[in-house]
Amino acid sequence: MSKKFVYKKRFNIYDPNKDKPFKLSRTKIELYIKCPRCFYYDRRLGISRPSMPGFALNSAVDELFKNEFDILRREKKPHELMKKYGIDAIPYSHPDLETWRYVFKGKQYHHKSTNFIVFGGVDDIWINKNKELIIVDYKSTSTQKEISLDDKWKDAYKRQMDVYQWLFKEDGYKVAKTGYFVYANGIKTNPKFDAKLEFTLQIIPYNPNTLWVEKALFDIKKCLNSDIIPKKGKDCEHCNYIEKRNNFS
Repeated sequence: MSKKFVYKKRFNIYDPNKDKPFKLSRTKIELYIKCPRCFYYDRRLGISRPSMPGFALNSAVDELFKNEFDILRREKKPHELMKKYGIDAIPYSHPDLETWRYVFKGKQYHHKSTNFIVFGGVDDIWINKNKELIIVDYKSTSTQKEISLDDKWKDAYKRQMDVYQWLFKEDGYKVAKTGYFVYANGIKTNPKFDAKLEFTLQIIPYNPNTLWVEKALFDIKKCLNSDIIPKKGKDCEHCNYIEKRNNFS
């Protein structure tokens, strides 16, 4: 006898008829930007895109970065890389830092106009001599090309930092104009592996633009309140795949 399939309702699905604040992550905002249709399926209907495997090596580099900067945080000293790039700051100490870093909690702000609790997990925060918080994001790659933020797909990195800066500014923190991407670039031209990876380190400055964030929140609210499934994103690979597959069904 075959078992009856029971659909398990997903957590944190938007209900237009409820007044409870709705938690909206930075990653879901990015999903909306890339494809309103996929976002609607995910947050309104509970149908997510197929998941991707995690990037374990990238996560390992992130953790090692955090460990290294945490040592200097306790010592209230700047990192040598910060000195190299002329950044007059030290890692920021705050009792909520670990919560801010935790991806499922992160830095939160209740945007009352939409009733969204917007949140995102930051990699690090530094503080300069003017007592301004500096948003920092760790990235890792392996390339022989010059690392920059000019690649089109890195627009998502920029929006990521835009949202982080918006969260802190909206919550009343004094935030520096410039944030930083700390890049670890894996060297793959060494003659031997010897069970170790070596990296070159680079800091790339970025001046976040937070002006788009609030408008996006109102657009997302309108999208979620509608009973009409929105159009797909222009370059959404998932929607394009489904449409082409259906054409051969």
